Amino acid sequence: MRIGLIGTGRIGTFHAETLIGLPAVTRVVLHDALARQAHELAVKLGADHAPGLDRLLDSGLDGVVIAAPTAAHADLVRAAAGAGLPVFCEKPIAGTLGETRTLLGELDRAGVPLQVGFQRRFDAGYTALRDAVASGELGWIHTIRACTADPAPPPAGYLPASGGIFRDCAVHDFDSVRWVTGREIVEVSATGSNRGEAYFTEAGDVDTAATVLTLDDGTLVTCTATRYNGAGYDVRMEVAGSGGTLATGLDPRAPLRFTEGGPRLGPVAHDGFLSRFRDAYVAELTAFTEVVAGHRPSPCTGDDALAALLVAEAADLSCRTGRPVRVEEAGR
Repeated sequence: MRIGLIGTGRIGTFHAETLIGLPAVTRVVLHDALARQAHELAVKLGADHAPGLDRLLDSGLDGVVIAAPTAAHADLVRAAAGAGLPVFCEKPIAGTLGETRTLLGELDRAGVPLQVGFQRRFDAGYTALRDAVASGELGWIHTIRACTADPAPPPAGYLPASGGIFRDCAVHDFDSVRWVTGREIVEVSATGSNRGEAYFTEAGDVDTAATVLTLDDGTLVTCTATRYNGAGYDVRMEVAGSGGTLATGLDPRAPLRFTEGGPRLGPVAHDGFLSRFRDAYVAELTAFTEVVAGHRPSPCTGDDALAALLVAEAADLSCRTGRPVRVEEAGR
């Protein structure tokens, strides 16, 4: 199959390299608003290059992967769907809740499958958590603890278009909680603080956040997120139940030390998401080729993305108002 890739920045370059290595993919066609950048990557990888979006969509593609800047996602998804092509898009698929709903309605009418890039669904550790919950191995679940910690903050220019820490960062935990448990999040209580660069406050954002989620069966979840984890990139989840506790993220490169005197888990910590979730990204795009071939439905639909976004909206509202927020309230 021929796959078009839009966006040749850091994650786009990684996706291009991954697609070229997949057995199901016979050709990759690259496009970027920065035409020279896409052309140079195409030459390096032995891929094709389409200088214009229309040229890309008219080049005999079977599917499209979107890894462009966030602000362009909705229009690019719309264009690919208009061409009748299955779409993979990094989150978020649109900039606002209203635009997300509008876009999903258009995709539904077009009958085009959409897969959204929540790569933790393809990580072996998160999959093991989901399997343990589904099998009853952990008994009934009472507590979940999740964290996402970036090693260094993004540049100031990134923040205005990011949507804030809940929509940009913690939303991965919100999606993972839904996916691992098979439950819905019904209430959110969130808070945040700024002890780092002033540009977070200036952008109306926070650099560190804590969220308590209540699931529809009463399970309690804590999610923490920060932009300042100097020890390294740290993403973990613990699921505790009446029959036991299971954790993921404690691999040899987790950035942890122990007060009991032992060394940190490994000599070199993860430096970012591409290191921590490399295998998951490959599995994610492999799944997309199966969606394109019609062998499976989307493993992460637009409705899944909307559900996680609604939790992020509720968290943002809770943080700003200082009160618990029902997720259904955030969706009105």
